[in-house]
Amino acid sequence: MSHTPLNPGAAFAFRKTMTVAEQAMFTGISGNLGGLYVDAVRAKKAGASNMVAFELAVGGLATTCLSQLGGPTRRIGSIALNFAAPVIVGDSVEARAEIVEVTGDDATCRVICTLSPSGVTVVDGTATLVPFTKA
Repeated sequence: MSHTPLNPGAAFAFRKTMTVAEQAMFTGISGNLGGLYVDAVRAKKAGASNMVAFELAVGGLATTCLSQLGGPTRRIGSIALNFAAPVIVGDSVEARAEIVEVTGDDATCRVICTLSPSGVTVVDGTATLVPFTKA
């Protein structure tokens, strides 16, 4: 099976607003009923302006970028994300992934998510793209 060529410096960005409807869907998927995430009153008492978007939902936006970079024959082999700041439901986030190194069929990528339009970094980390199946 042939793989999409991987090139250091290749990048892809994706922007999305974190909505209340998606927050509810992620609650159902994850089962996380933490007050910051599902209760605006509790979140406001903690100092947030609204419910806090699930960190993994925000970081998950980067998987769209990684998928575009890796093509149809690669998957995420590893991912390590640091959550620098909370994202509030209603905020827009731009996720970006860039290939920084290629070793054989694997690619190491830098991942960053920023608030749009302010540019404040909310997530940063790395991911490795690997072949779906080893030849």
